[in-house]
Amino acid sequence: MAKYETLDWYETPLLYDIVFEEDTTKEGLFLEQAFERFGRVKRARTPRRVLEPACGSGRLLLEMARRGWRPTGFDLSQPMLDFAGERLRCARLEADLRVARMEAFRFKEKFELAHCLVSTFKYLLDEKSARGHLRAVAEALLPGGIYVLGYHLTWYPWRRCQHERWIGERDGTRVVCNIRSWPPEPGERRERVRSRLVVTTGDQVRRHESSWWFRTYNAKQSKALLAAVPEFEHVATYDFCYDWTRPRDLDDKQLDTMLILRRR
Repeated sequence: MAKYETLDWYETPLLYDIVFEEDTTKEGLFLEQAFERFGRVKRARTPRRVLEPACGSGRLLLEMARRGWRPTGFDLSQPMLDFAGERLRCARLEADLRVARMEAFRFKEKFELAHCLVSTFKYLLDEKSARGHLRAVAEALLPGGIYVLGYHLTWYPWRRCQHERWIGERDGTRVVCNIRSWPPEPGERRERVRSRLVVTTGDQVRRHESSWWFRTYNAKQSKALLAAVPEFEHVATYDFCYDWTRPRDLDDKQLDTMLILRRR
């Protein structure tokens, strides 16, 4: 059996970026369309400001800067922020990059739009942290601004492991990413997740493994959380197809969930 080196994949921003790059343009377009459709900011500025909690490798910071927005992103990983800053410099674009925690941040600036996709929100492992995050985002938004929050719901009756696979390639480096999640623990409201990367560059093959815990949500638990943060109005739900013409209900029939929350 092949051996995997234990390595936090947030310490390898290039590999992380290759894995998740594919939908970047589609996500950027969806974010703009969501703001145009659901935003109610009375005096939107030029350029408009966008905030990305847990901005990672900066792929969406770059995409939104290319679209004429003024991005601010924060993360706990300094390697990710360094990578994001370098890619923006290479593109001759700018973003404000900071180190901050998702559940406890406060900025003087106000934003028209905020977004956090690909389930990063589920790293907040208790209700207090989740509420703190939503309130911090609400405080950062202008009235009528929107927060686009994407994460996977959990189907608690499912008792088998689940798997997802992505393949990406850039400049001769091919990355195969396999994500495995174990059956959820309903009482603890958490699930164990493992990422395995197989990285091929020429004749060299490297294998990295990283594990973590996610907090779990079904539709009912999501609605209860939103009800506890009245600063936000839940105005629409979508899935990860990023098609704003196809809204969905917030229920357990569709596990890939994209919430559109508007600052009251």
